[in-house]
Amino acid sequence: MEPKDDISLAQWSLIEEWRAHKWTTLDFPRLAREEFGLNGVEFVNTLFEAPTETYFKQLKQNAADHGVTMVLIMVDDEGDGCRPDKQGRREFQLFHRKWVDIAYYLGCQAIRTNCRGPQDGGVYSSLSAKVGKKDALEWAADSYHPLLEYARPAGIGILIENHGGVSNDPDWMVQLMKKVNDPLFGAYPDWREPGPDFDNVAYLQKMLPFAKGMSYRNQPTEEDTRKMLGLCRKAGYRGWYGIESDGREAIKQGIRLLTDFNKNNGNQNR
Repeated sequence: MEPKDDISLAQWSLIEEWRAHKWTTLDFPRLAREEFGLNGVEFVNTLFEAPTETYFKQLKQNAADHGVTMVLIMVDDEGDGCRPDKQGRREFQLFHRKWVDIAYYLGCQAIRTNCRGPQDGGVYSSLSAKVGKKDALEWAADSYHPLLEYARPAGIGILIENHGGVSNDPDWMVQLMKKVNDPLFGAYPDWREPGPDFDNVAYLQKMLPFAKGMSYRNQPTEEDTRKMLGLCRKAGYRGWYGIESDGREAIKQGIRLLTDFNKNNGNQNR
């Protein structure tokens, strides 16, 4: 079947509601379907209230009951993919293995990781930029190669989101993607608002050949959003757009913009 675009709901977009105990993660598939009309969800590992066998069985049943695909798990607080010490890289691999297993059980296609590198006083403050980033490639490759080998039997993708440090540098990320060179390895571009220290359009353009998902956020204008979507379509990206815009009104706006773009550009889905 030819890949097609679809819309999923990222759990972090409603983090304040979760913190206020308005719903639990077990409710999330129903919420995505009944309140937003979406058929995909993206979880955050730290928001699983009781990550036990019984809990995940219930979550899987709830998603099936509402016809919702569980797309990926965003993994936080389990170490960084660019640690300078070998023990830290080993811990990163070990702590992420359980999320590969859980993603496989739930039917997700990938987990999202963080790869920032040392940031005490600034990225590689104790190293020159040239030496630091070269070393960072070796550290990250040493982290991700074994994790990818672990994930291979399950077919779970291992993705990096631009969450600071070296992961915000698209040229470094391209080098890492080519160095690791694994079909399960990819980028998960975060559509943050543009700023003086981050050009989200340039970042997206360089990441598109490696993108295996999109952390979608509404841009400052609808025209800016359509520009980003157009770049994805032109580059041949087909897949999930996980809406991470903050709050219900922003989510609804994102659904409208994505749906309108898909309809106007001949998308087969929705």
